Amino acid sequence: MPQQNLHDIPLTMIDGTERTFGDFEGKTVLVVNVASQCGFTPQYAALESLYRTYADQGLVVLGVPSNQFMAQEPGTEEDIQAFCSMNFGVTFPLTTKTDVRGRNQHPLYAELTRFRTGLLPGFVKWNFEKFLVNDAGSVVARFPPTVEPDAPEVVAEIEKALQS
Repeated sequence: MPQQNLHDIPLTMIDGTERTFGDFEGKTVLVVNVASQCGFTPQYAALESLYRTYADQGLVVLGVPSNQFMAQEPGTEEDIQAFCSMNFGVTFPLTTKTDVRGRNQHPLYAELTRFRTGLLPGFVKWNFEKFLVNDAGSVVARFPPTVEPDAPEVVAEIEKALQS
């Protein structure tokens, strides 16, 4: 499969609007596959805190709901949006429910998973895996679900990407 420019990849947002990843060009983006019924779901709070703290400096948190891991995101887009808003005050953008791996893998995840580092080569293994994309559209870091969004190593990479 030929490599695709991240900025050309289409996204359908949770409200049904069509965008591309290019709408975030010039921003640092933390892309996270999320789920409402996962043990890691409380990470929504830290993701929202990061977004509020760094949005003015150019950070976007992009939540990508996925139901591929033990059916932990079973609701409709409306259910997901209501859950995120009511329980965690989420204001960062969310996409529609998306396949992040497998035969129907979204093109965004096909590109994100080309980035290989440390213990996380290849495909997404679980909910709340995090990919940090710099303002030029390159993946600069990847973090497993067990690393909290506000962990020092994540914050350090975000701040480094924002300063570059």
